[in-house]
Amino acid sequence: MLFNEADLNLRAEYTMFDRKSGRPMCVGNGDTCKRLTQSGVQSLPCPSPTLCEFGKGGLCKPYGRLNVKIGDDDDLGTFIFRTTGYNSIRTLAARLSYYQAVSGGLLAYMPLELKLRGKSTTQSRRTPIYYVDLVLKEGVSLQESVAEAREKAKQMKEEGVDQAALDAAAAKGFGNALFEYDEDEVKQVIEEFYPFTKDVDKGPVDGSSVVSKLQRGLEPATSASG
Repeated sequence: MLFNEADLNLRAEYTMFDRKSGRPMCVGNGDTCKRLTQSGVQSLPCPSPTLCEFGKGGLCKPYGRLNVKIGDDDDLGTFIFRTTGYNSIRTLAARLSYYQAVSGGLLAYMPLELKLRGKSTTQSRRTPIYYVDLVLKEGVSLQESVAEAREKAKQMKEEGVDQAALDAAAAKGFGNALFEYDEDEVKQVIEEFYPFTKDVDKGPVDGSSVVSKLQRGLEPATSASG
């Protein structure tokens, strides 16, 4: 991971996109939202998607973005995994929180891997539902992973790398970019948000915070469903 803070690596908000332009029209956290209106950006209450008149009918969905480092070509470059799947957001949020805690806040130095998992349920009519999980690097135990993270963190600090400053800069930047979007990926985002066929990995959700809601009552990753 690039950051020690779990919430910086995985950002999830309720989001509604304009189908034509692909730009976000409304971004919220379950309590408040920023919405584009004719008079500009307004701060408004953010109910659950099932109760919001503006985003009703499946137009507003959880939108998760996970930043991960792949390879060593760019020390600050990341690959962004985007998803509107409840399973993926819920599982990734839990895993990141656990690894941050168990490593003593050294999440950026933990050796991890992304894995695609599948599970069928009665809700999906026994059709496999796929979601992304974050696990320890294959062949490395939890104790070894934590020891490796501590050693790497010590080495980076001695070399003058300020991880805390990087996390702080990212938090400030993300806070000022609620309506960020990549024009080159508009088509893919719209296809993910508004597919022609129903996606069984999506369903109604409510609560005060996207990530906290999805984390509430979590089951182990091996038994996650739908």
